[in-house]
Amino acid sequence: MTQETRLIAGRYRLLDRLGRGGMGTVWRADDELLGRRVAVKELHPQDEGGRSASPYTSTAAPLREARAVARLKHPHVIVVHDVVVDDGLPYIVMELVDGGSLAERIARHGLVDVAEAARIGLALLGALRAAHGLGVLHRDLKPANVLIEESTGRVVLTDFGIAQFAGSTTITDSGSFVGSPEYTAPERMQGVTAGPESDLWSLGVLLCAALSGESPFRRDSLGGVLHAVVEDEIRTPAQAAPLLPVVLGLLERDPERRLSAAEAEELLRTYVRTGAVPTSGVPRSGSTARYTPTRPDAPRAPVKAARRRTPLVVAAALVAALAGVGGATAFLLDHGGGGGQAPAGGAPASSTPPVRTTPPVKPVAPKGYLMASDPRGFSLAVPEGFARSADDKRVYYMARDKGIRVGVRIQQPVSEGPLGVMRRSHADGPSTNPGYREGKVTATTHNGLTAALWEFTWNGFSKAEGPRHTFHLSWDEEGKMYDLWVSSPVGRLDEARRDFDTALDFFTLQK
Repeated sequence: MTQETRLIAGRYRLLDRLGRGGMGTVWRADDELLGRRVAVKELHPQDEGGRSASPYTSTAAPLREARAVARLKHPHVIVVHDVVVDDGLPYIVMELVDGGSLAERIARHGLVDVAEAARIGLALLGALRAAHGLGVLHRDLKPANVLIEESTGRVVLTDFGIAQFAGSTTITDSGSFVGSPEYTAPERMQGVTAGPESDLWSLGVLLCAALSGESPFRRDSLGGVLHAVVEDEIRTPAQAAPLLPVVLGLLERDPERRLSAAEAEELLRTYVRTGAVPTSGVPRSGSTARYTPTRPDAPRAPVKAARRRTPLVVAAALVAALAGVGGATAFLLDHGGGGGQAPAGGAPASSTPPVRTTPPVKPVAPKGYLMASDPRGFSLAVPEGFARSADDKRVYYMARDKGIRVGVRIQQPVSEGPLGVMRRSHADGPSTNPGYREGKVTATTHNGLTAALWEFTWNGFSKAEGPRHTFHLSWDEEGKMYDLWVSSPVGRLDEARRDFDTALDFFTLQK
């Protein structure tokens, strides 16, 4: 049996390699038991010289990763199906996202515009809030670990390979640096116990990289990167000017003054709705950040660091410690994750295209979908060929065979909020949906707004219709409660999930 088609755990047949990094190799694979395509992450416990190249020196670490991610139920977090050990090596089995990483997208197609950066930022903030709510830190947020589904544009946070619970350190017992230095928060560089704020710093760096092609902290050496993160003046790219209050608020070196996830979400939502971000009120009192107007000729905005001696000593000691750990591979210095390759057309990544300051254009639906502007005051993307119908409470968009149905309901908010409503619906499920089973309700977010996800399987309203599965999200926005759901035959779940994610990603209120 060839390497490319070897069978893992008697079930998962590895087909072609999707990517390789310091933590492991990701394969496209067939789950021969359930007849579906999956992604399998083959973990690397040691490098070619026998030294530890990742935290995975036993099966305990991948089990911890799988358990951490399996607890996260969020549309923008990768789904973990299984974890297995084969011939002494651990493998994590995940959903297969048909699309490349944000880093690959930047390299192939050029820089992301401001509207798209805001959309990606909102998706990642939702994913991070879900993780942080369970006490899980990602600790390696960068463009290479963000997937963009090709058919729907869905943003998926993946590779929780070094995810730890809050309070863990940046240096492993073997002396390896955990994470990507260009995206690592200064408090982690200084050896301070890190919390959720560190992931938010990384998001600020990621937004700069998506808009300009590289991290503001890119340097020629690890020592230079550490000095830039901890001490140097921070110069944000000109392309980030429309989102400057968000970027600078996230790149506040003092984690106590850094923007919270809720604050960053509110600013990004404001941009999505109005095409501008307010420049007052952020960052908080005492911050070292300086704001510049968001105009087309806005200069690169520096952020002066408070002059401190201690961080430099810590950074120097960190470089010295890492230098003695078996060479550069030990500290996982990854320049490939920043999306710094030349954009399409041959222009270097450091070139400065015109800064976008006008409101975003109307969203364009992914291939196979159309934008539907509904007379009840909202827009969403629905599959081509779907027809609209409505009653006094609900709006439906259905396929001609009525197999897959998209529904929207608008009502007044209630005191128990979306989570309470979904829990009540779950309790009433057996009386409202024949054959109700496998129901579950999960607290989540939608574009930073409090939301709840309800999933269940049921028998359908007739034998001819057959068993069905429903994805249903409820959230509060601008004084109303919105419900969006997709129902489909159980045999078309992958198609239904794509339709559900796409409808949500492109759902907007009309002004």
